[in-house]
Amino acid sequence: MKHLTAALAFLATPAAAQIVLPCDDLALADAIVEPWEDHTRTFANGAVRVALIDTIEPALGAYYLMVLSPPYDELGARLCQMIGFDEGFGFTNLEFATLSAEYVPSRGLEFQIMGRIAAPEYDFTNAARLWLTLNQTTGEIATFMELGNE
Repeated sequence: MKHLTAALAFLATPAAAQIVLPCDDLALADAIVEPWEDHTRTFANGAVRVALIDTIEPALGAYYLMVLSPPYDELGARLCQMIGFDEGFGFTNLEFATLSAEYVPSRGLEFQIMGRIAAPEYDFTNAARLWLTLNQTTGEIATFMELGNE
């Protein structure tokens, strides 16, 4: 009963733990989920690429989204950012086939994807819908997550 109460409290808390980080050693080509053609997509006439990354460990938090986008640096490289659930912890699953995007002129390029997040301390996972809004001028990514949308 104690674990059920804790899990219900986890569900009731706002899902604001998603984090946007600069790419680091998690953003390696061998971490892109195979087959690549099913787990990478381009948007904005090829200027933006999103890829599903599997870091293998920790098993309950191994999935991240990698976003390559403008602005370009002085060498012409795009900005590379990783979206995870929390510091050092990704998502339990991200269903890349559900990734969709829409350009909203007042906000930017908006993405949404279904996935799962974990509360390992409670031995519990939950469905989640993740939204990302990318400002291609600044490279800023805003995130929002809603729990329980399967």
